[in-house]
Amino acid sequence: MNLLHKNATEFLTQFYTETRRINLDKRLSDVYEEIELSGTYKLTLDELTFGACVAWRNSNRCIGRLFWKSLKVVDGRSISTFEEVKMAVFKHLEFATGNGKIKPYITIFPPESPEGMAPLRFWNSQLIRYAAYKKNGQIIGDPAQLDFTDVCISLGWKGKGTAFDVLPVVFQFEDKKPLFFDLPAHLVKEVVIQHPEYESFNDLNLKWNALPVISDMVLEMGGIHFPSAPFNGWYMVTEIGSRNFGDEDRFNQLPKVAEAIGLNISGKDMFWKDRALIELNYAVKTSFDKEGVSIADHHESSDQFMKFIQQEKKLGREVMADWSWIVPPNAGSTMKVFHTSFENKVLSPNFYYNNPVWKKINSESLNKCPFHILSKK
Repeated sequence: MNLLHKNATEFLTQFYTETRRINLDKRLSDVYEEIELSGTYKLTLDELTFGACVAWRNSNRCIGRLFWKSLKVVDGRSISTFEEVKMAVFKHLEFATGNGKIKPYITIFPPESPEGMAPLRFWNSQLIRYAAYKKNGQIIGDPAQLDFTDVCISLGWKGKGTAFDVLPVVFQFEDKKPLFFDLPAHLVKEVVIQHPEYESFNDLNLKWNALPVISDMVLEMGGIHFPSAPFNGWYMVTEIGSRNFGDEDRFNQLPKVAEAIGLNISGKDMFWKDRALIELNYAVKTSFDKEGVSIADHHESSDQFMKFIQQEKKLGREVMADWSWIVPPNAGSTMKVFHTSFENKVLSPNFYYNNPVWKKINSESLNKCPFHILSKK
């Protein structure tokens, strides 16, 4: 039995066991025959849906897994044209965002070929990211996207030069030249971040998008790899406040927040960072709530994860987790997850990191791009 046979057997056995389906032997026989003839096999829609949901359930670094069964799975395996990709992305953003009540959503594009070629790869780490520009020795926008912004510009994209320019969606069919399109403004819901108590905070002119759609990970189930399967849940407040805005190598807003709320940042006392971080996160949470946009705070996320652990335990399943990612960056020791240990074993189905394809190229070799290099972390 080769590796694909083995992976298919394990996955399909899990699917038939958990869903209490019958005729597993017949399904396995058909799959083995298909593998022998073509080198791969096609998952049914039910298997695909199950696999995507369980991949979320098995995601070691995600604290929001309590809701794994609610994932809406869209089968995009037949998509093969520029317009189809664009429309699939537009529909994903529209339905996942809704009126602000974020829905967990995944669009699954064609799988990797038996030869290991990815028929489609997104270049964006997330479908919605803000550009970055160097100007007069400073960076305007999100420094994490500075290199990718340069790549987009080399492809012919032009931004407005603001701190919150939404980058285009860049993708590539096999080894062909990359393509891109802009996201319509009405599909990118943004929340203006204001503080309910400090009016001076509002002069910082901060905002953030409502939908975190991860687009550069590989979905694996039953030995089949889907290198393009953008998916989303909703933000946890500290992702925006502590990391996107707070990190020194990102928007680095803590000194500005501290000054806006009247804190002294010039002395040896560094507690201004803690105080500014709390108020920044509070501003994010209250702003999202005011706009009716789904967001979780780190305390409720911790409670939900502990509930998830108990649910899984009752079903005889152990929850695997990366402690360093599960514990939020704020107020860690006040939460039960901080005091809980986890085994960090990677289960299948799952999502895996993939080396960014655009980092392997430059503006002079856009037509020659090495492809699918899977990095299981």
